Amino acid sequence: MPEILFVTWDGGGNLPPALGLATELARRGHQVRFLGHEANRRPVQAAGFEHEAYATARPFSSLAPGSPLAQLAMFGDRGMGRDLLDSLRRSPADLVVVDCLLFGAMEALRESGTRYVVLEHLYDAYLRGPWLRGPLGVGMRVRRLRPTRSLAGAAATLVATLPELDAGSRAPHATALDFIGPVVPPLGPRPEAREPAVLISLSTYAFPGMTGRLQSLLDAAGDLEARVVATTGPAIDPAGLRPAANTEVHRYVPHAEVMPAMSLVVGHGGHGTTMQALAHDLPVLVMPMHPFLDQPMVGASVAAAGAGAVVGRSAKPAELAPALAGLLAPGPHREAAARLGAAIRARPGAANGADRIEALLRPGLRGPGPGRPSARR
Repeated sequence: MPEILFVTWDGGGNLPPALGLATELARRGHQVRFLGHEANRRPVQAAGFEHEAYATARPFSSLAPGSPLAQLAMFGDRGMGRDLLDSLRRSPADLVVVDCLLFGAMEALRESGTRYVVLEHLYDAYLRGPWLRGPLGVGMRVRRLRPTRSLAGAAATLVATLPELDAGSRAPHATALDFIGPVVPPLGPRPEAREPAVLISLSTYAFPGMTGRLQSLLDAAGDLEARVVATTGPAIDPAGLRPAANTEVHRYVPHAEVMPAMSLVVGHGGHGTTMQALAHDLPVLVMPMHPFLDQPMVGASVAAAGAGAVVGRSAKPAELAPALAGLLAPGPHREAAARLGAAIRARPGAANGADRIEALLRPGLRGPGPGRPSARR
């Protein structure tokens, strides 16, 4: 039976697409296991998969991400590559699926001739644009890594988004990409009669100043004639917030459970949460938490499609309140969100990604491991 190894990291929104794809592959009878940071162990095992923590790679936690230099060191960590090849020597896999940002691990796969698939959990336009051309990409090359060559060396590149939202789909290299569609959880039934309701959910990643940003949103939503559900995640202490009477604050509530009853989602522009909201036909108000990450691009694409709006992270409640009220009301933004939702539902990412991976596998033939030649050079 084919065995597939997923290689990931503790980045928050990058893990659910990998788990969704892994779950579909396991449902089809494949053996799937994960290699990642120790913090990934609990969610990976909760999904039913074996998890192996990096043995020598530098420690990293999304709750204490440190400086950009620390992130740079993690993405380019050759220790990940060594741990990955050691794992494959102990337990070979037919195929490796590697997170698109782990260039230290990716280079080890490419140089060893191990067959691998890259999973892009964000816009390809961001990865090959601001990321690779910006400070992080420059940092990879300073470390003598070859990120562009490693991306090109993959047997397949799965882009878990909608091509109509990703400007990268119009780039020359896009013909080599598989736009499988967003990997979102199964959609629950919608209540027949829904009261106006707003979900406010920022990142699980510990961005500086995020508690104050969330409080501004709660203050702005306090006068809405709507139920407000706010989730803090592990990065924000709910005890430090001052919710209004119409607001309930939770450390964690599965989005798949609450979104069917929502009318509007407010987020930081995380790709996964945004795609899940759109899959439920919900408009999105985006408050990016970091100007150099993909969040502004995600917000801009949703706004350009007419399905939401973007506000600055320093926006005050007086500025946020009319934006919330406008998106909560009826209008063309709801039709635009529904159009994108229909496109997401028509392009099921987990099923399409599993189809593409299965096309790469050959029954009874174990893929090349470390030191063994690859069929693709």
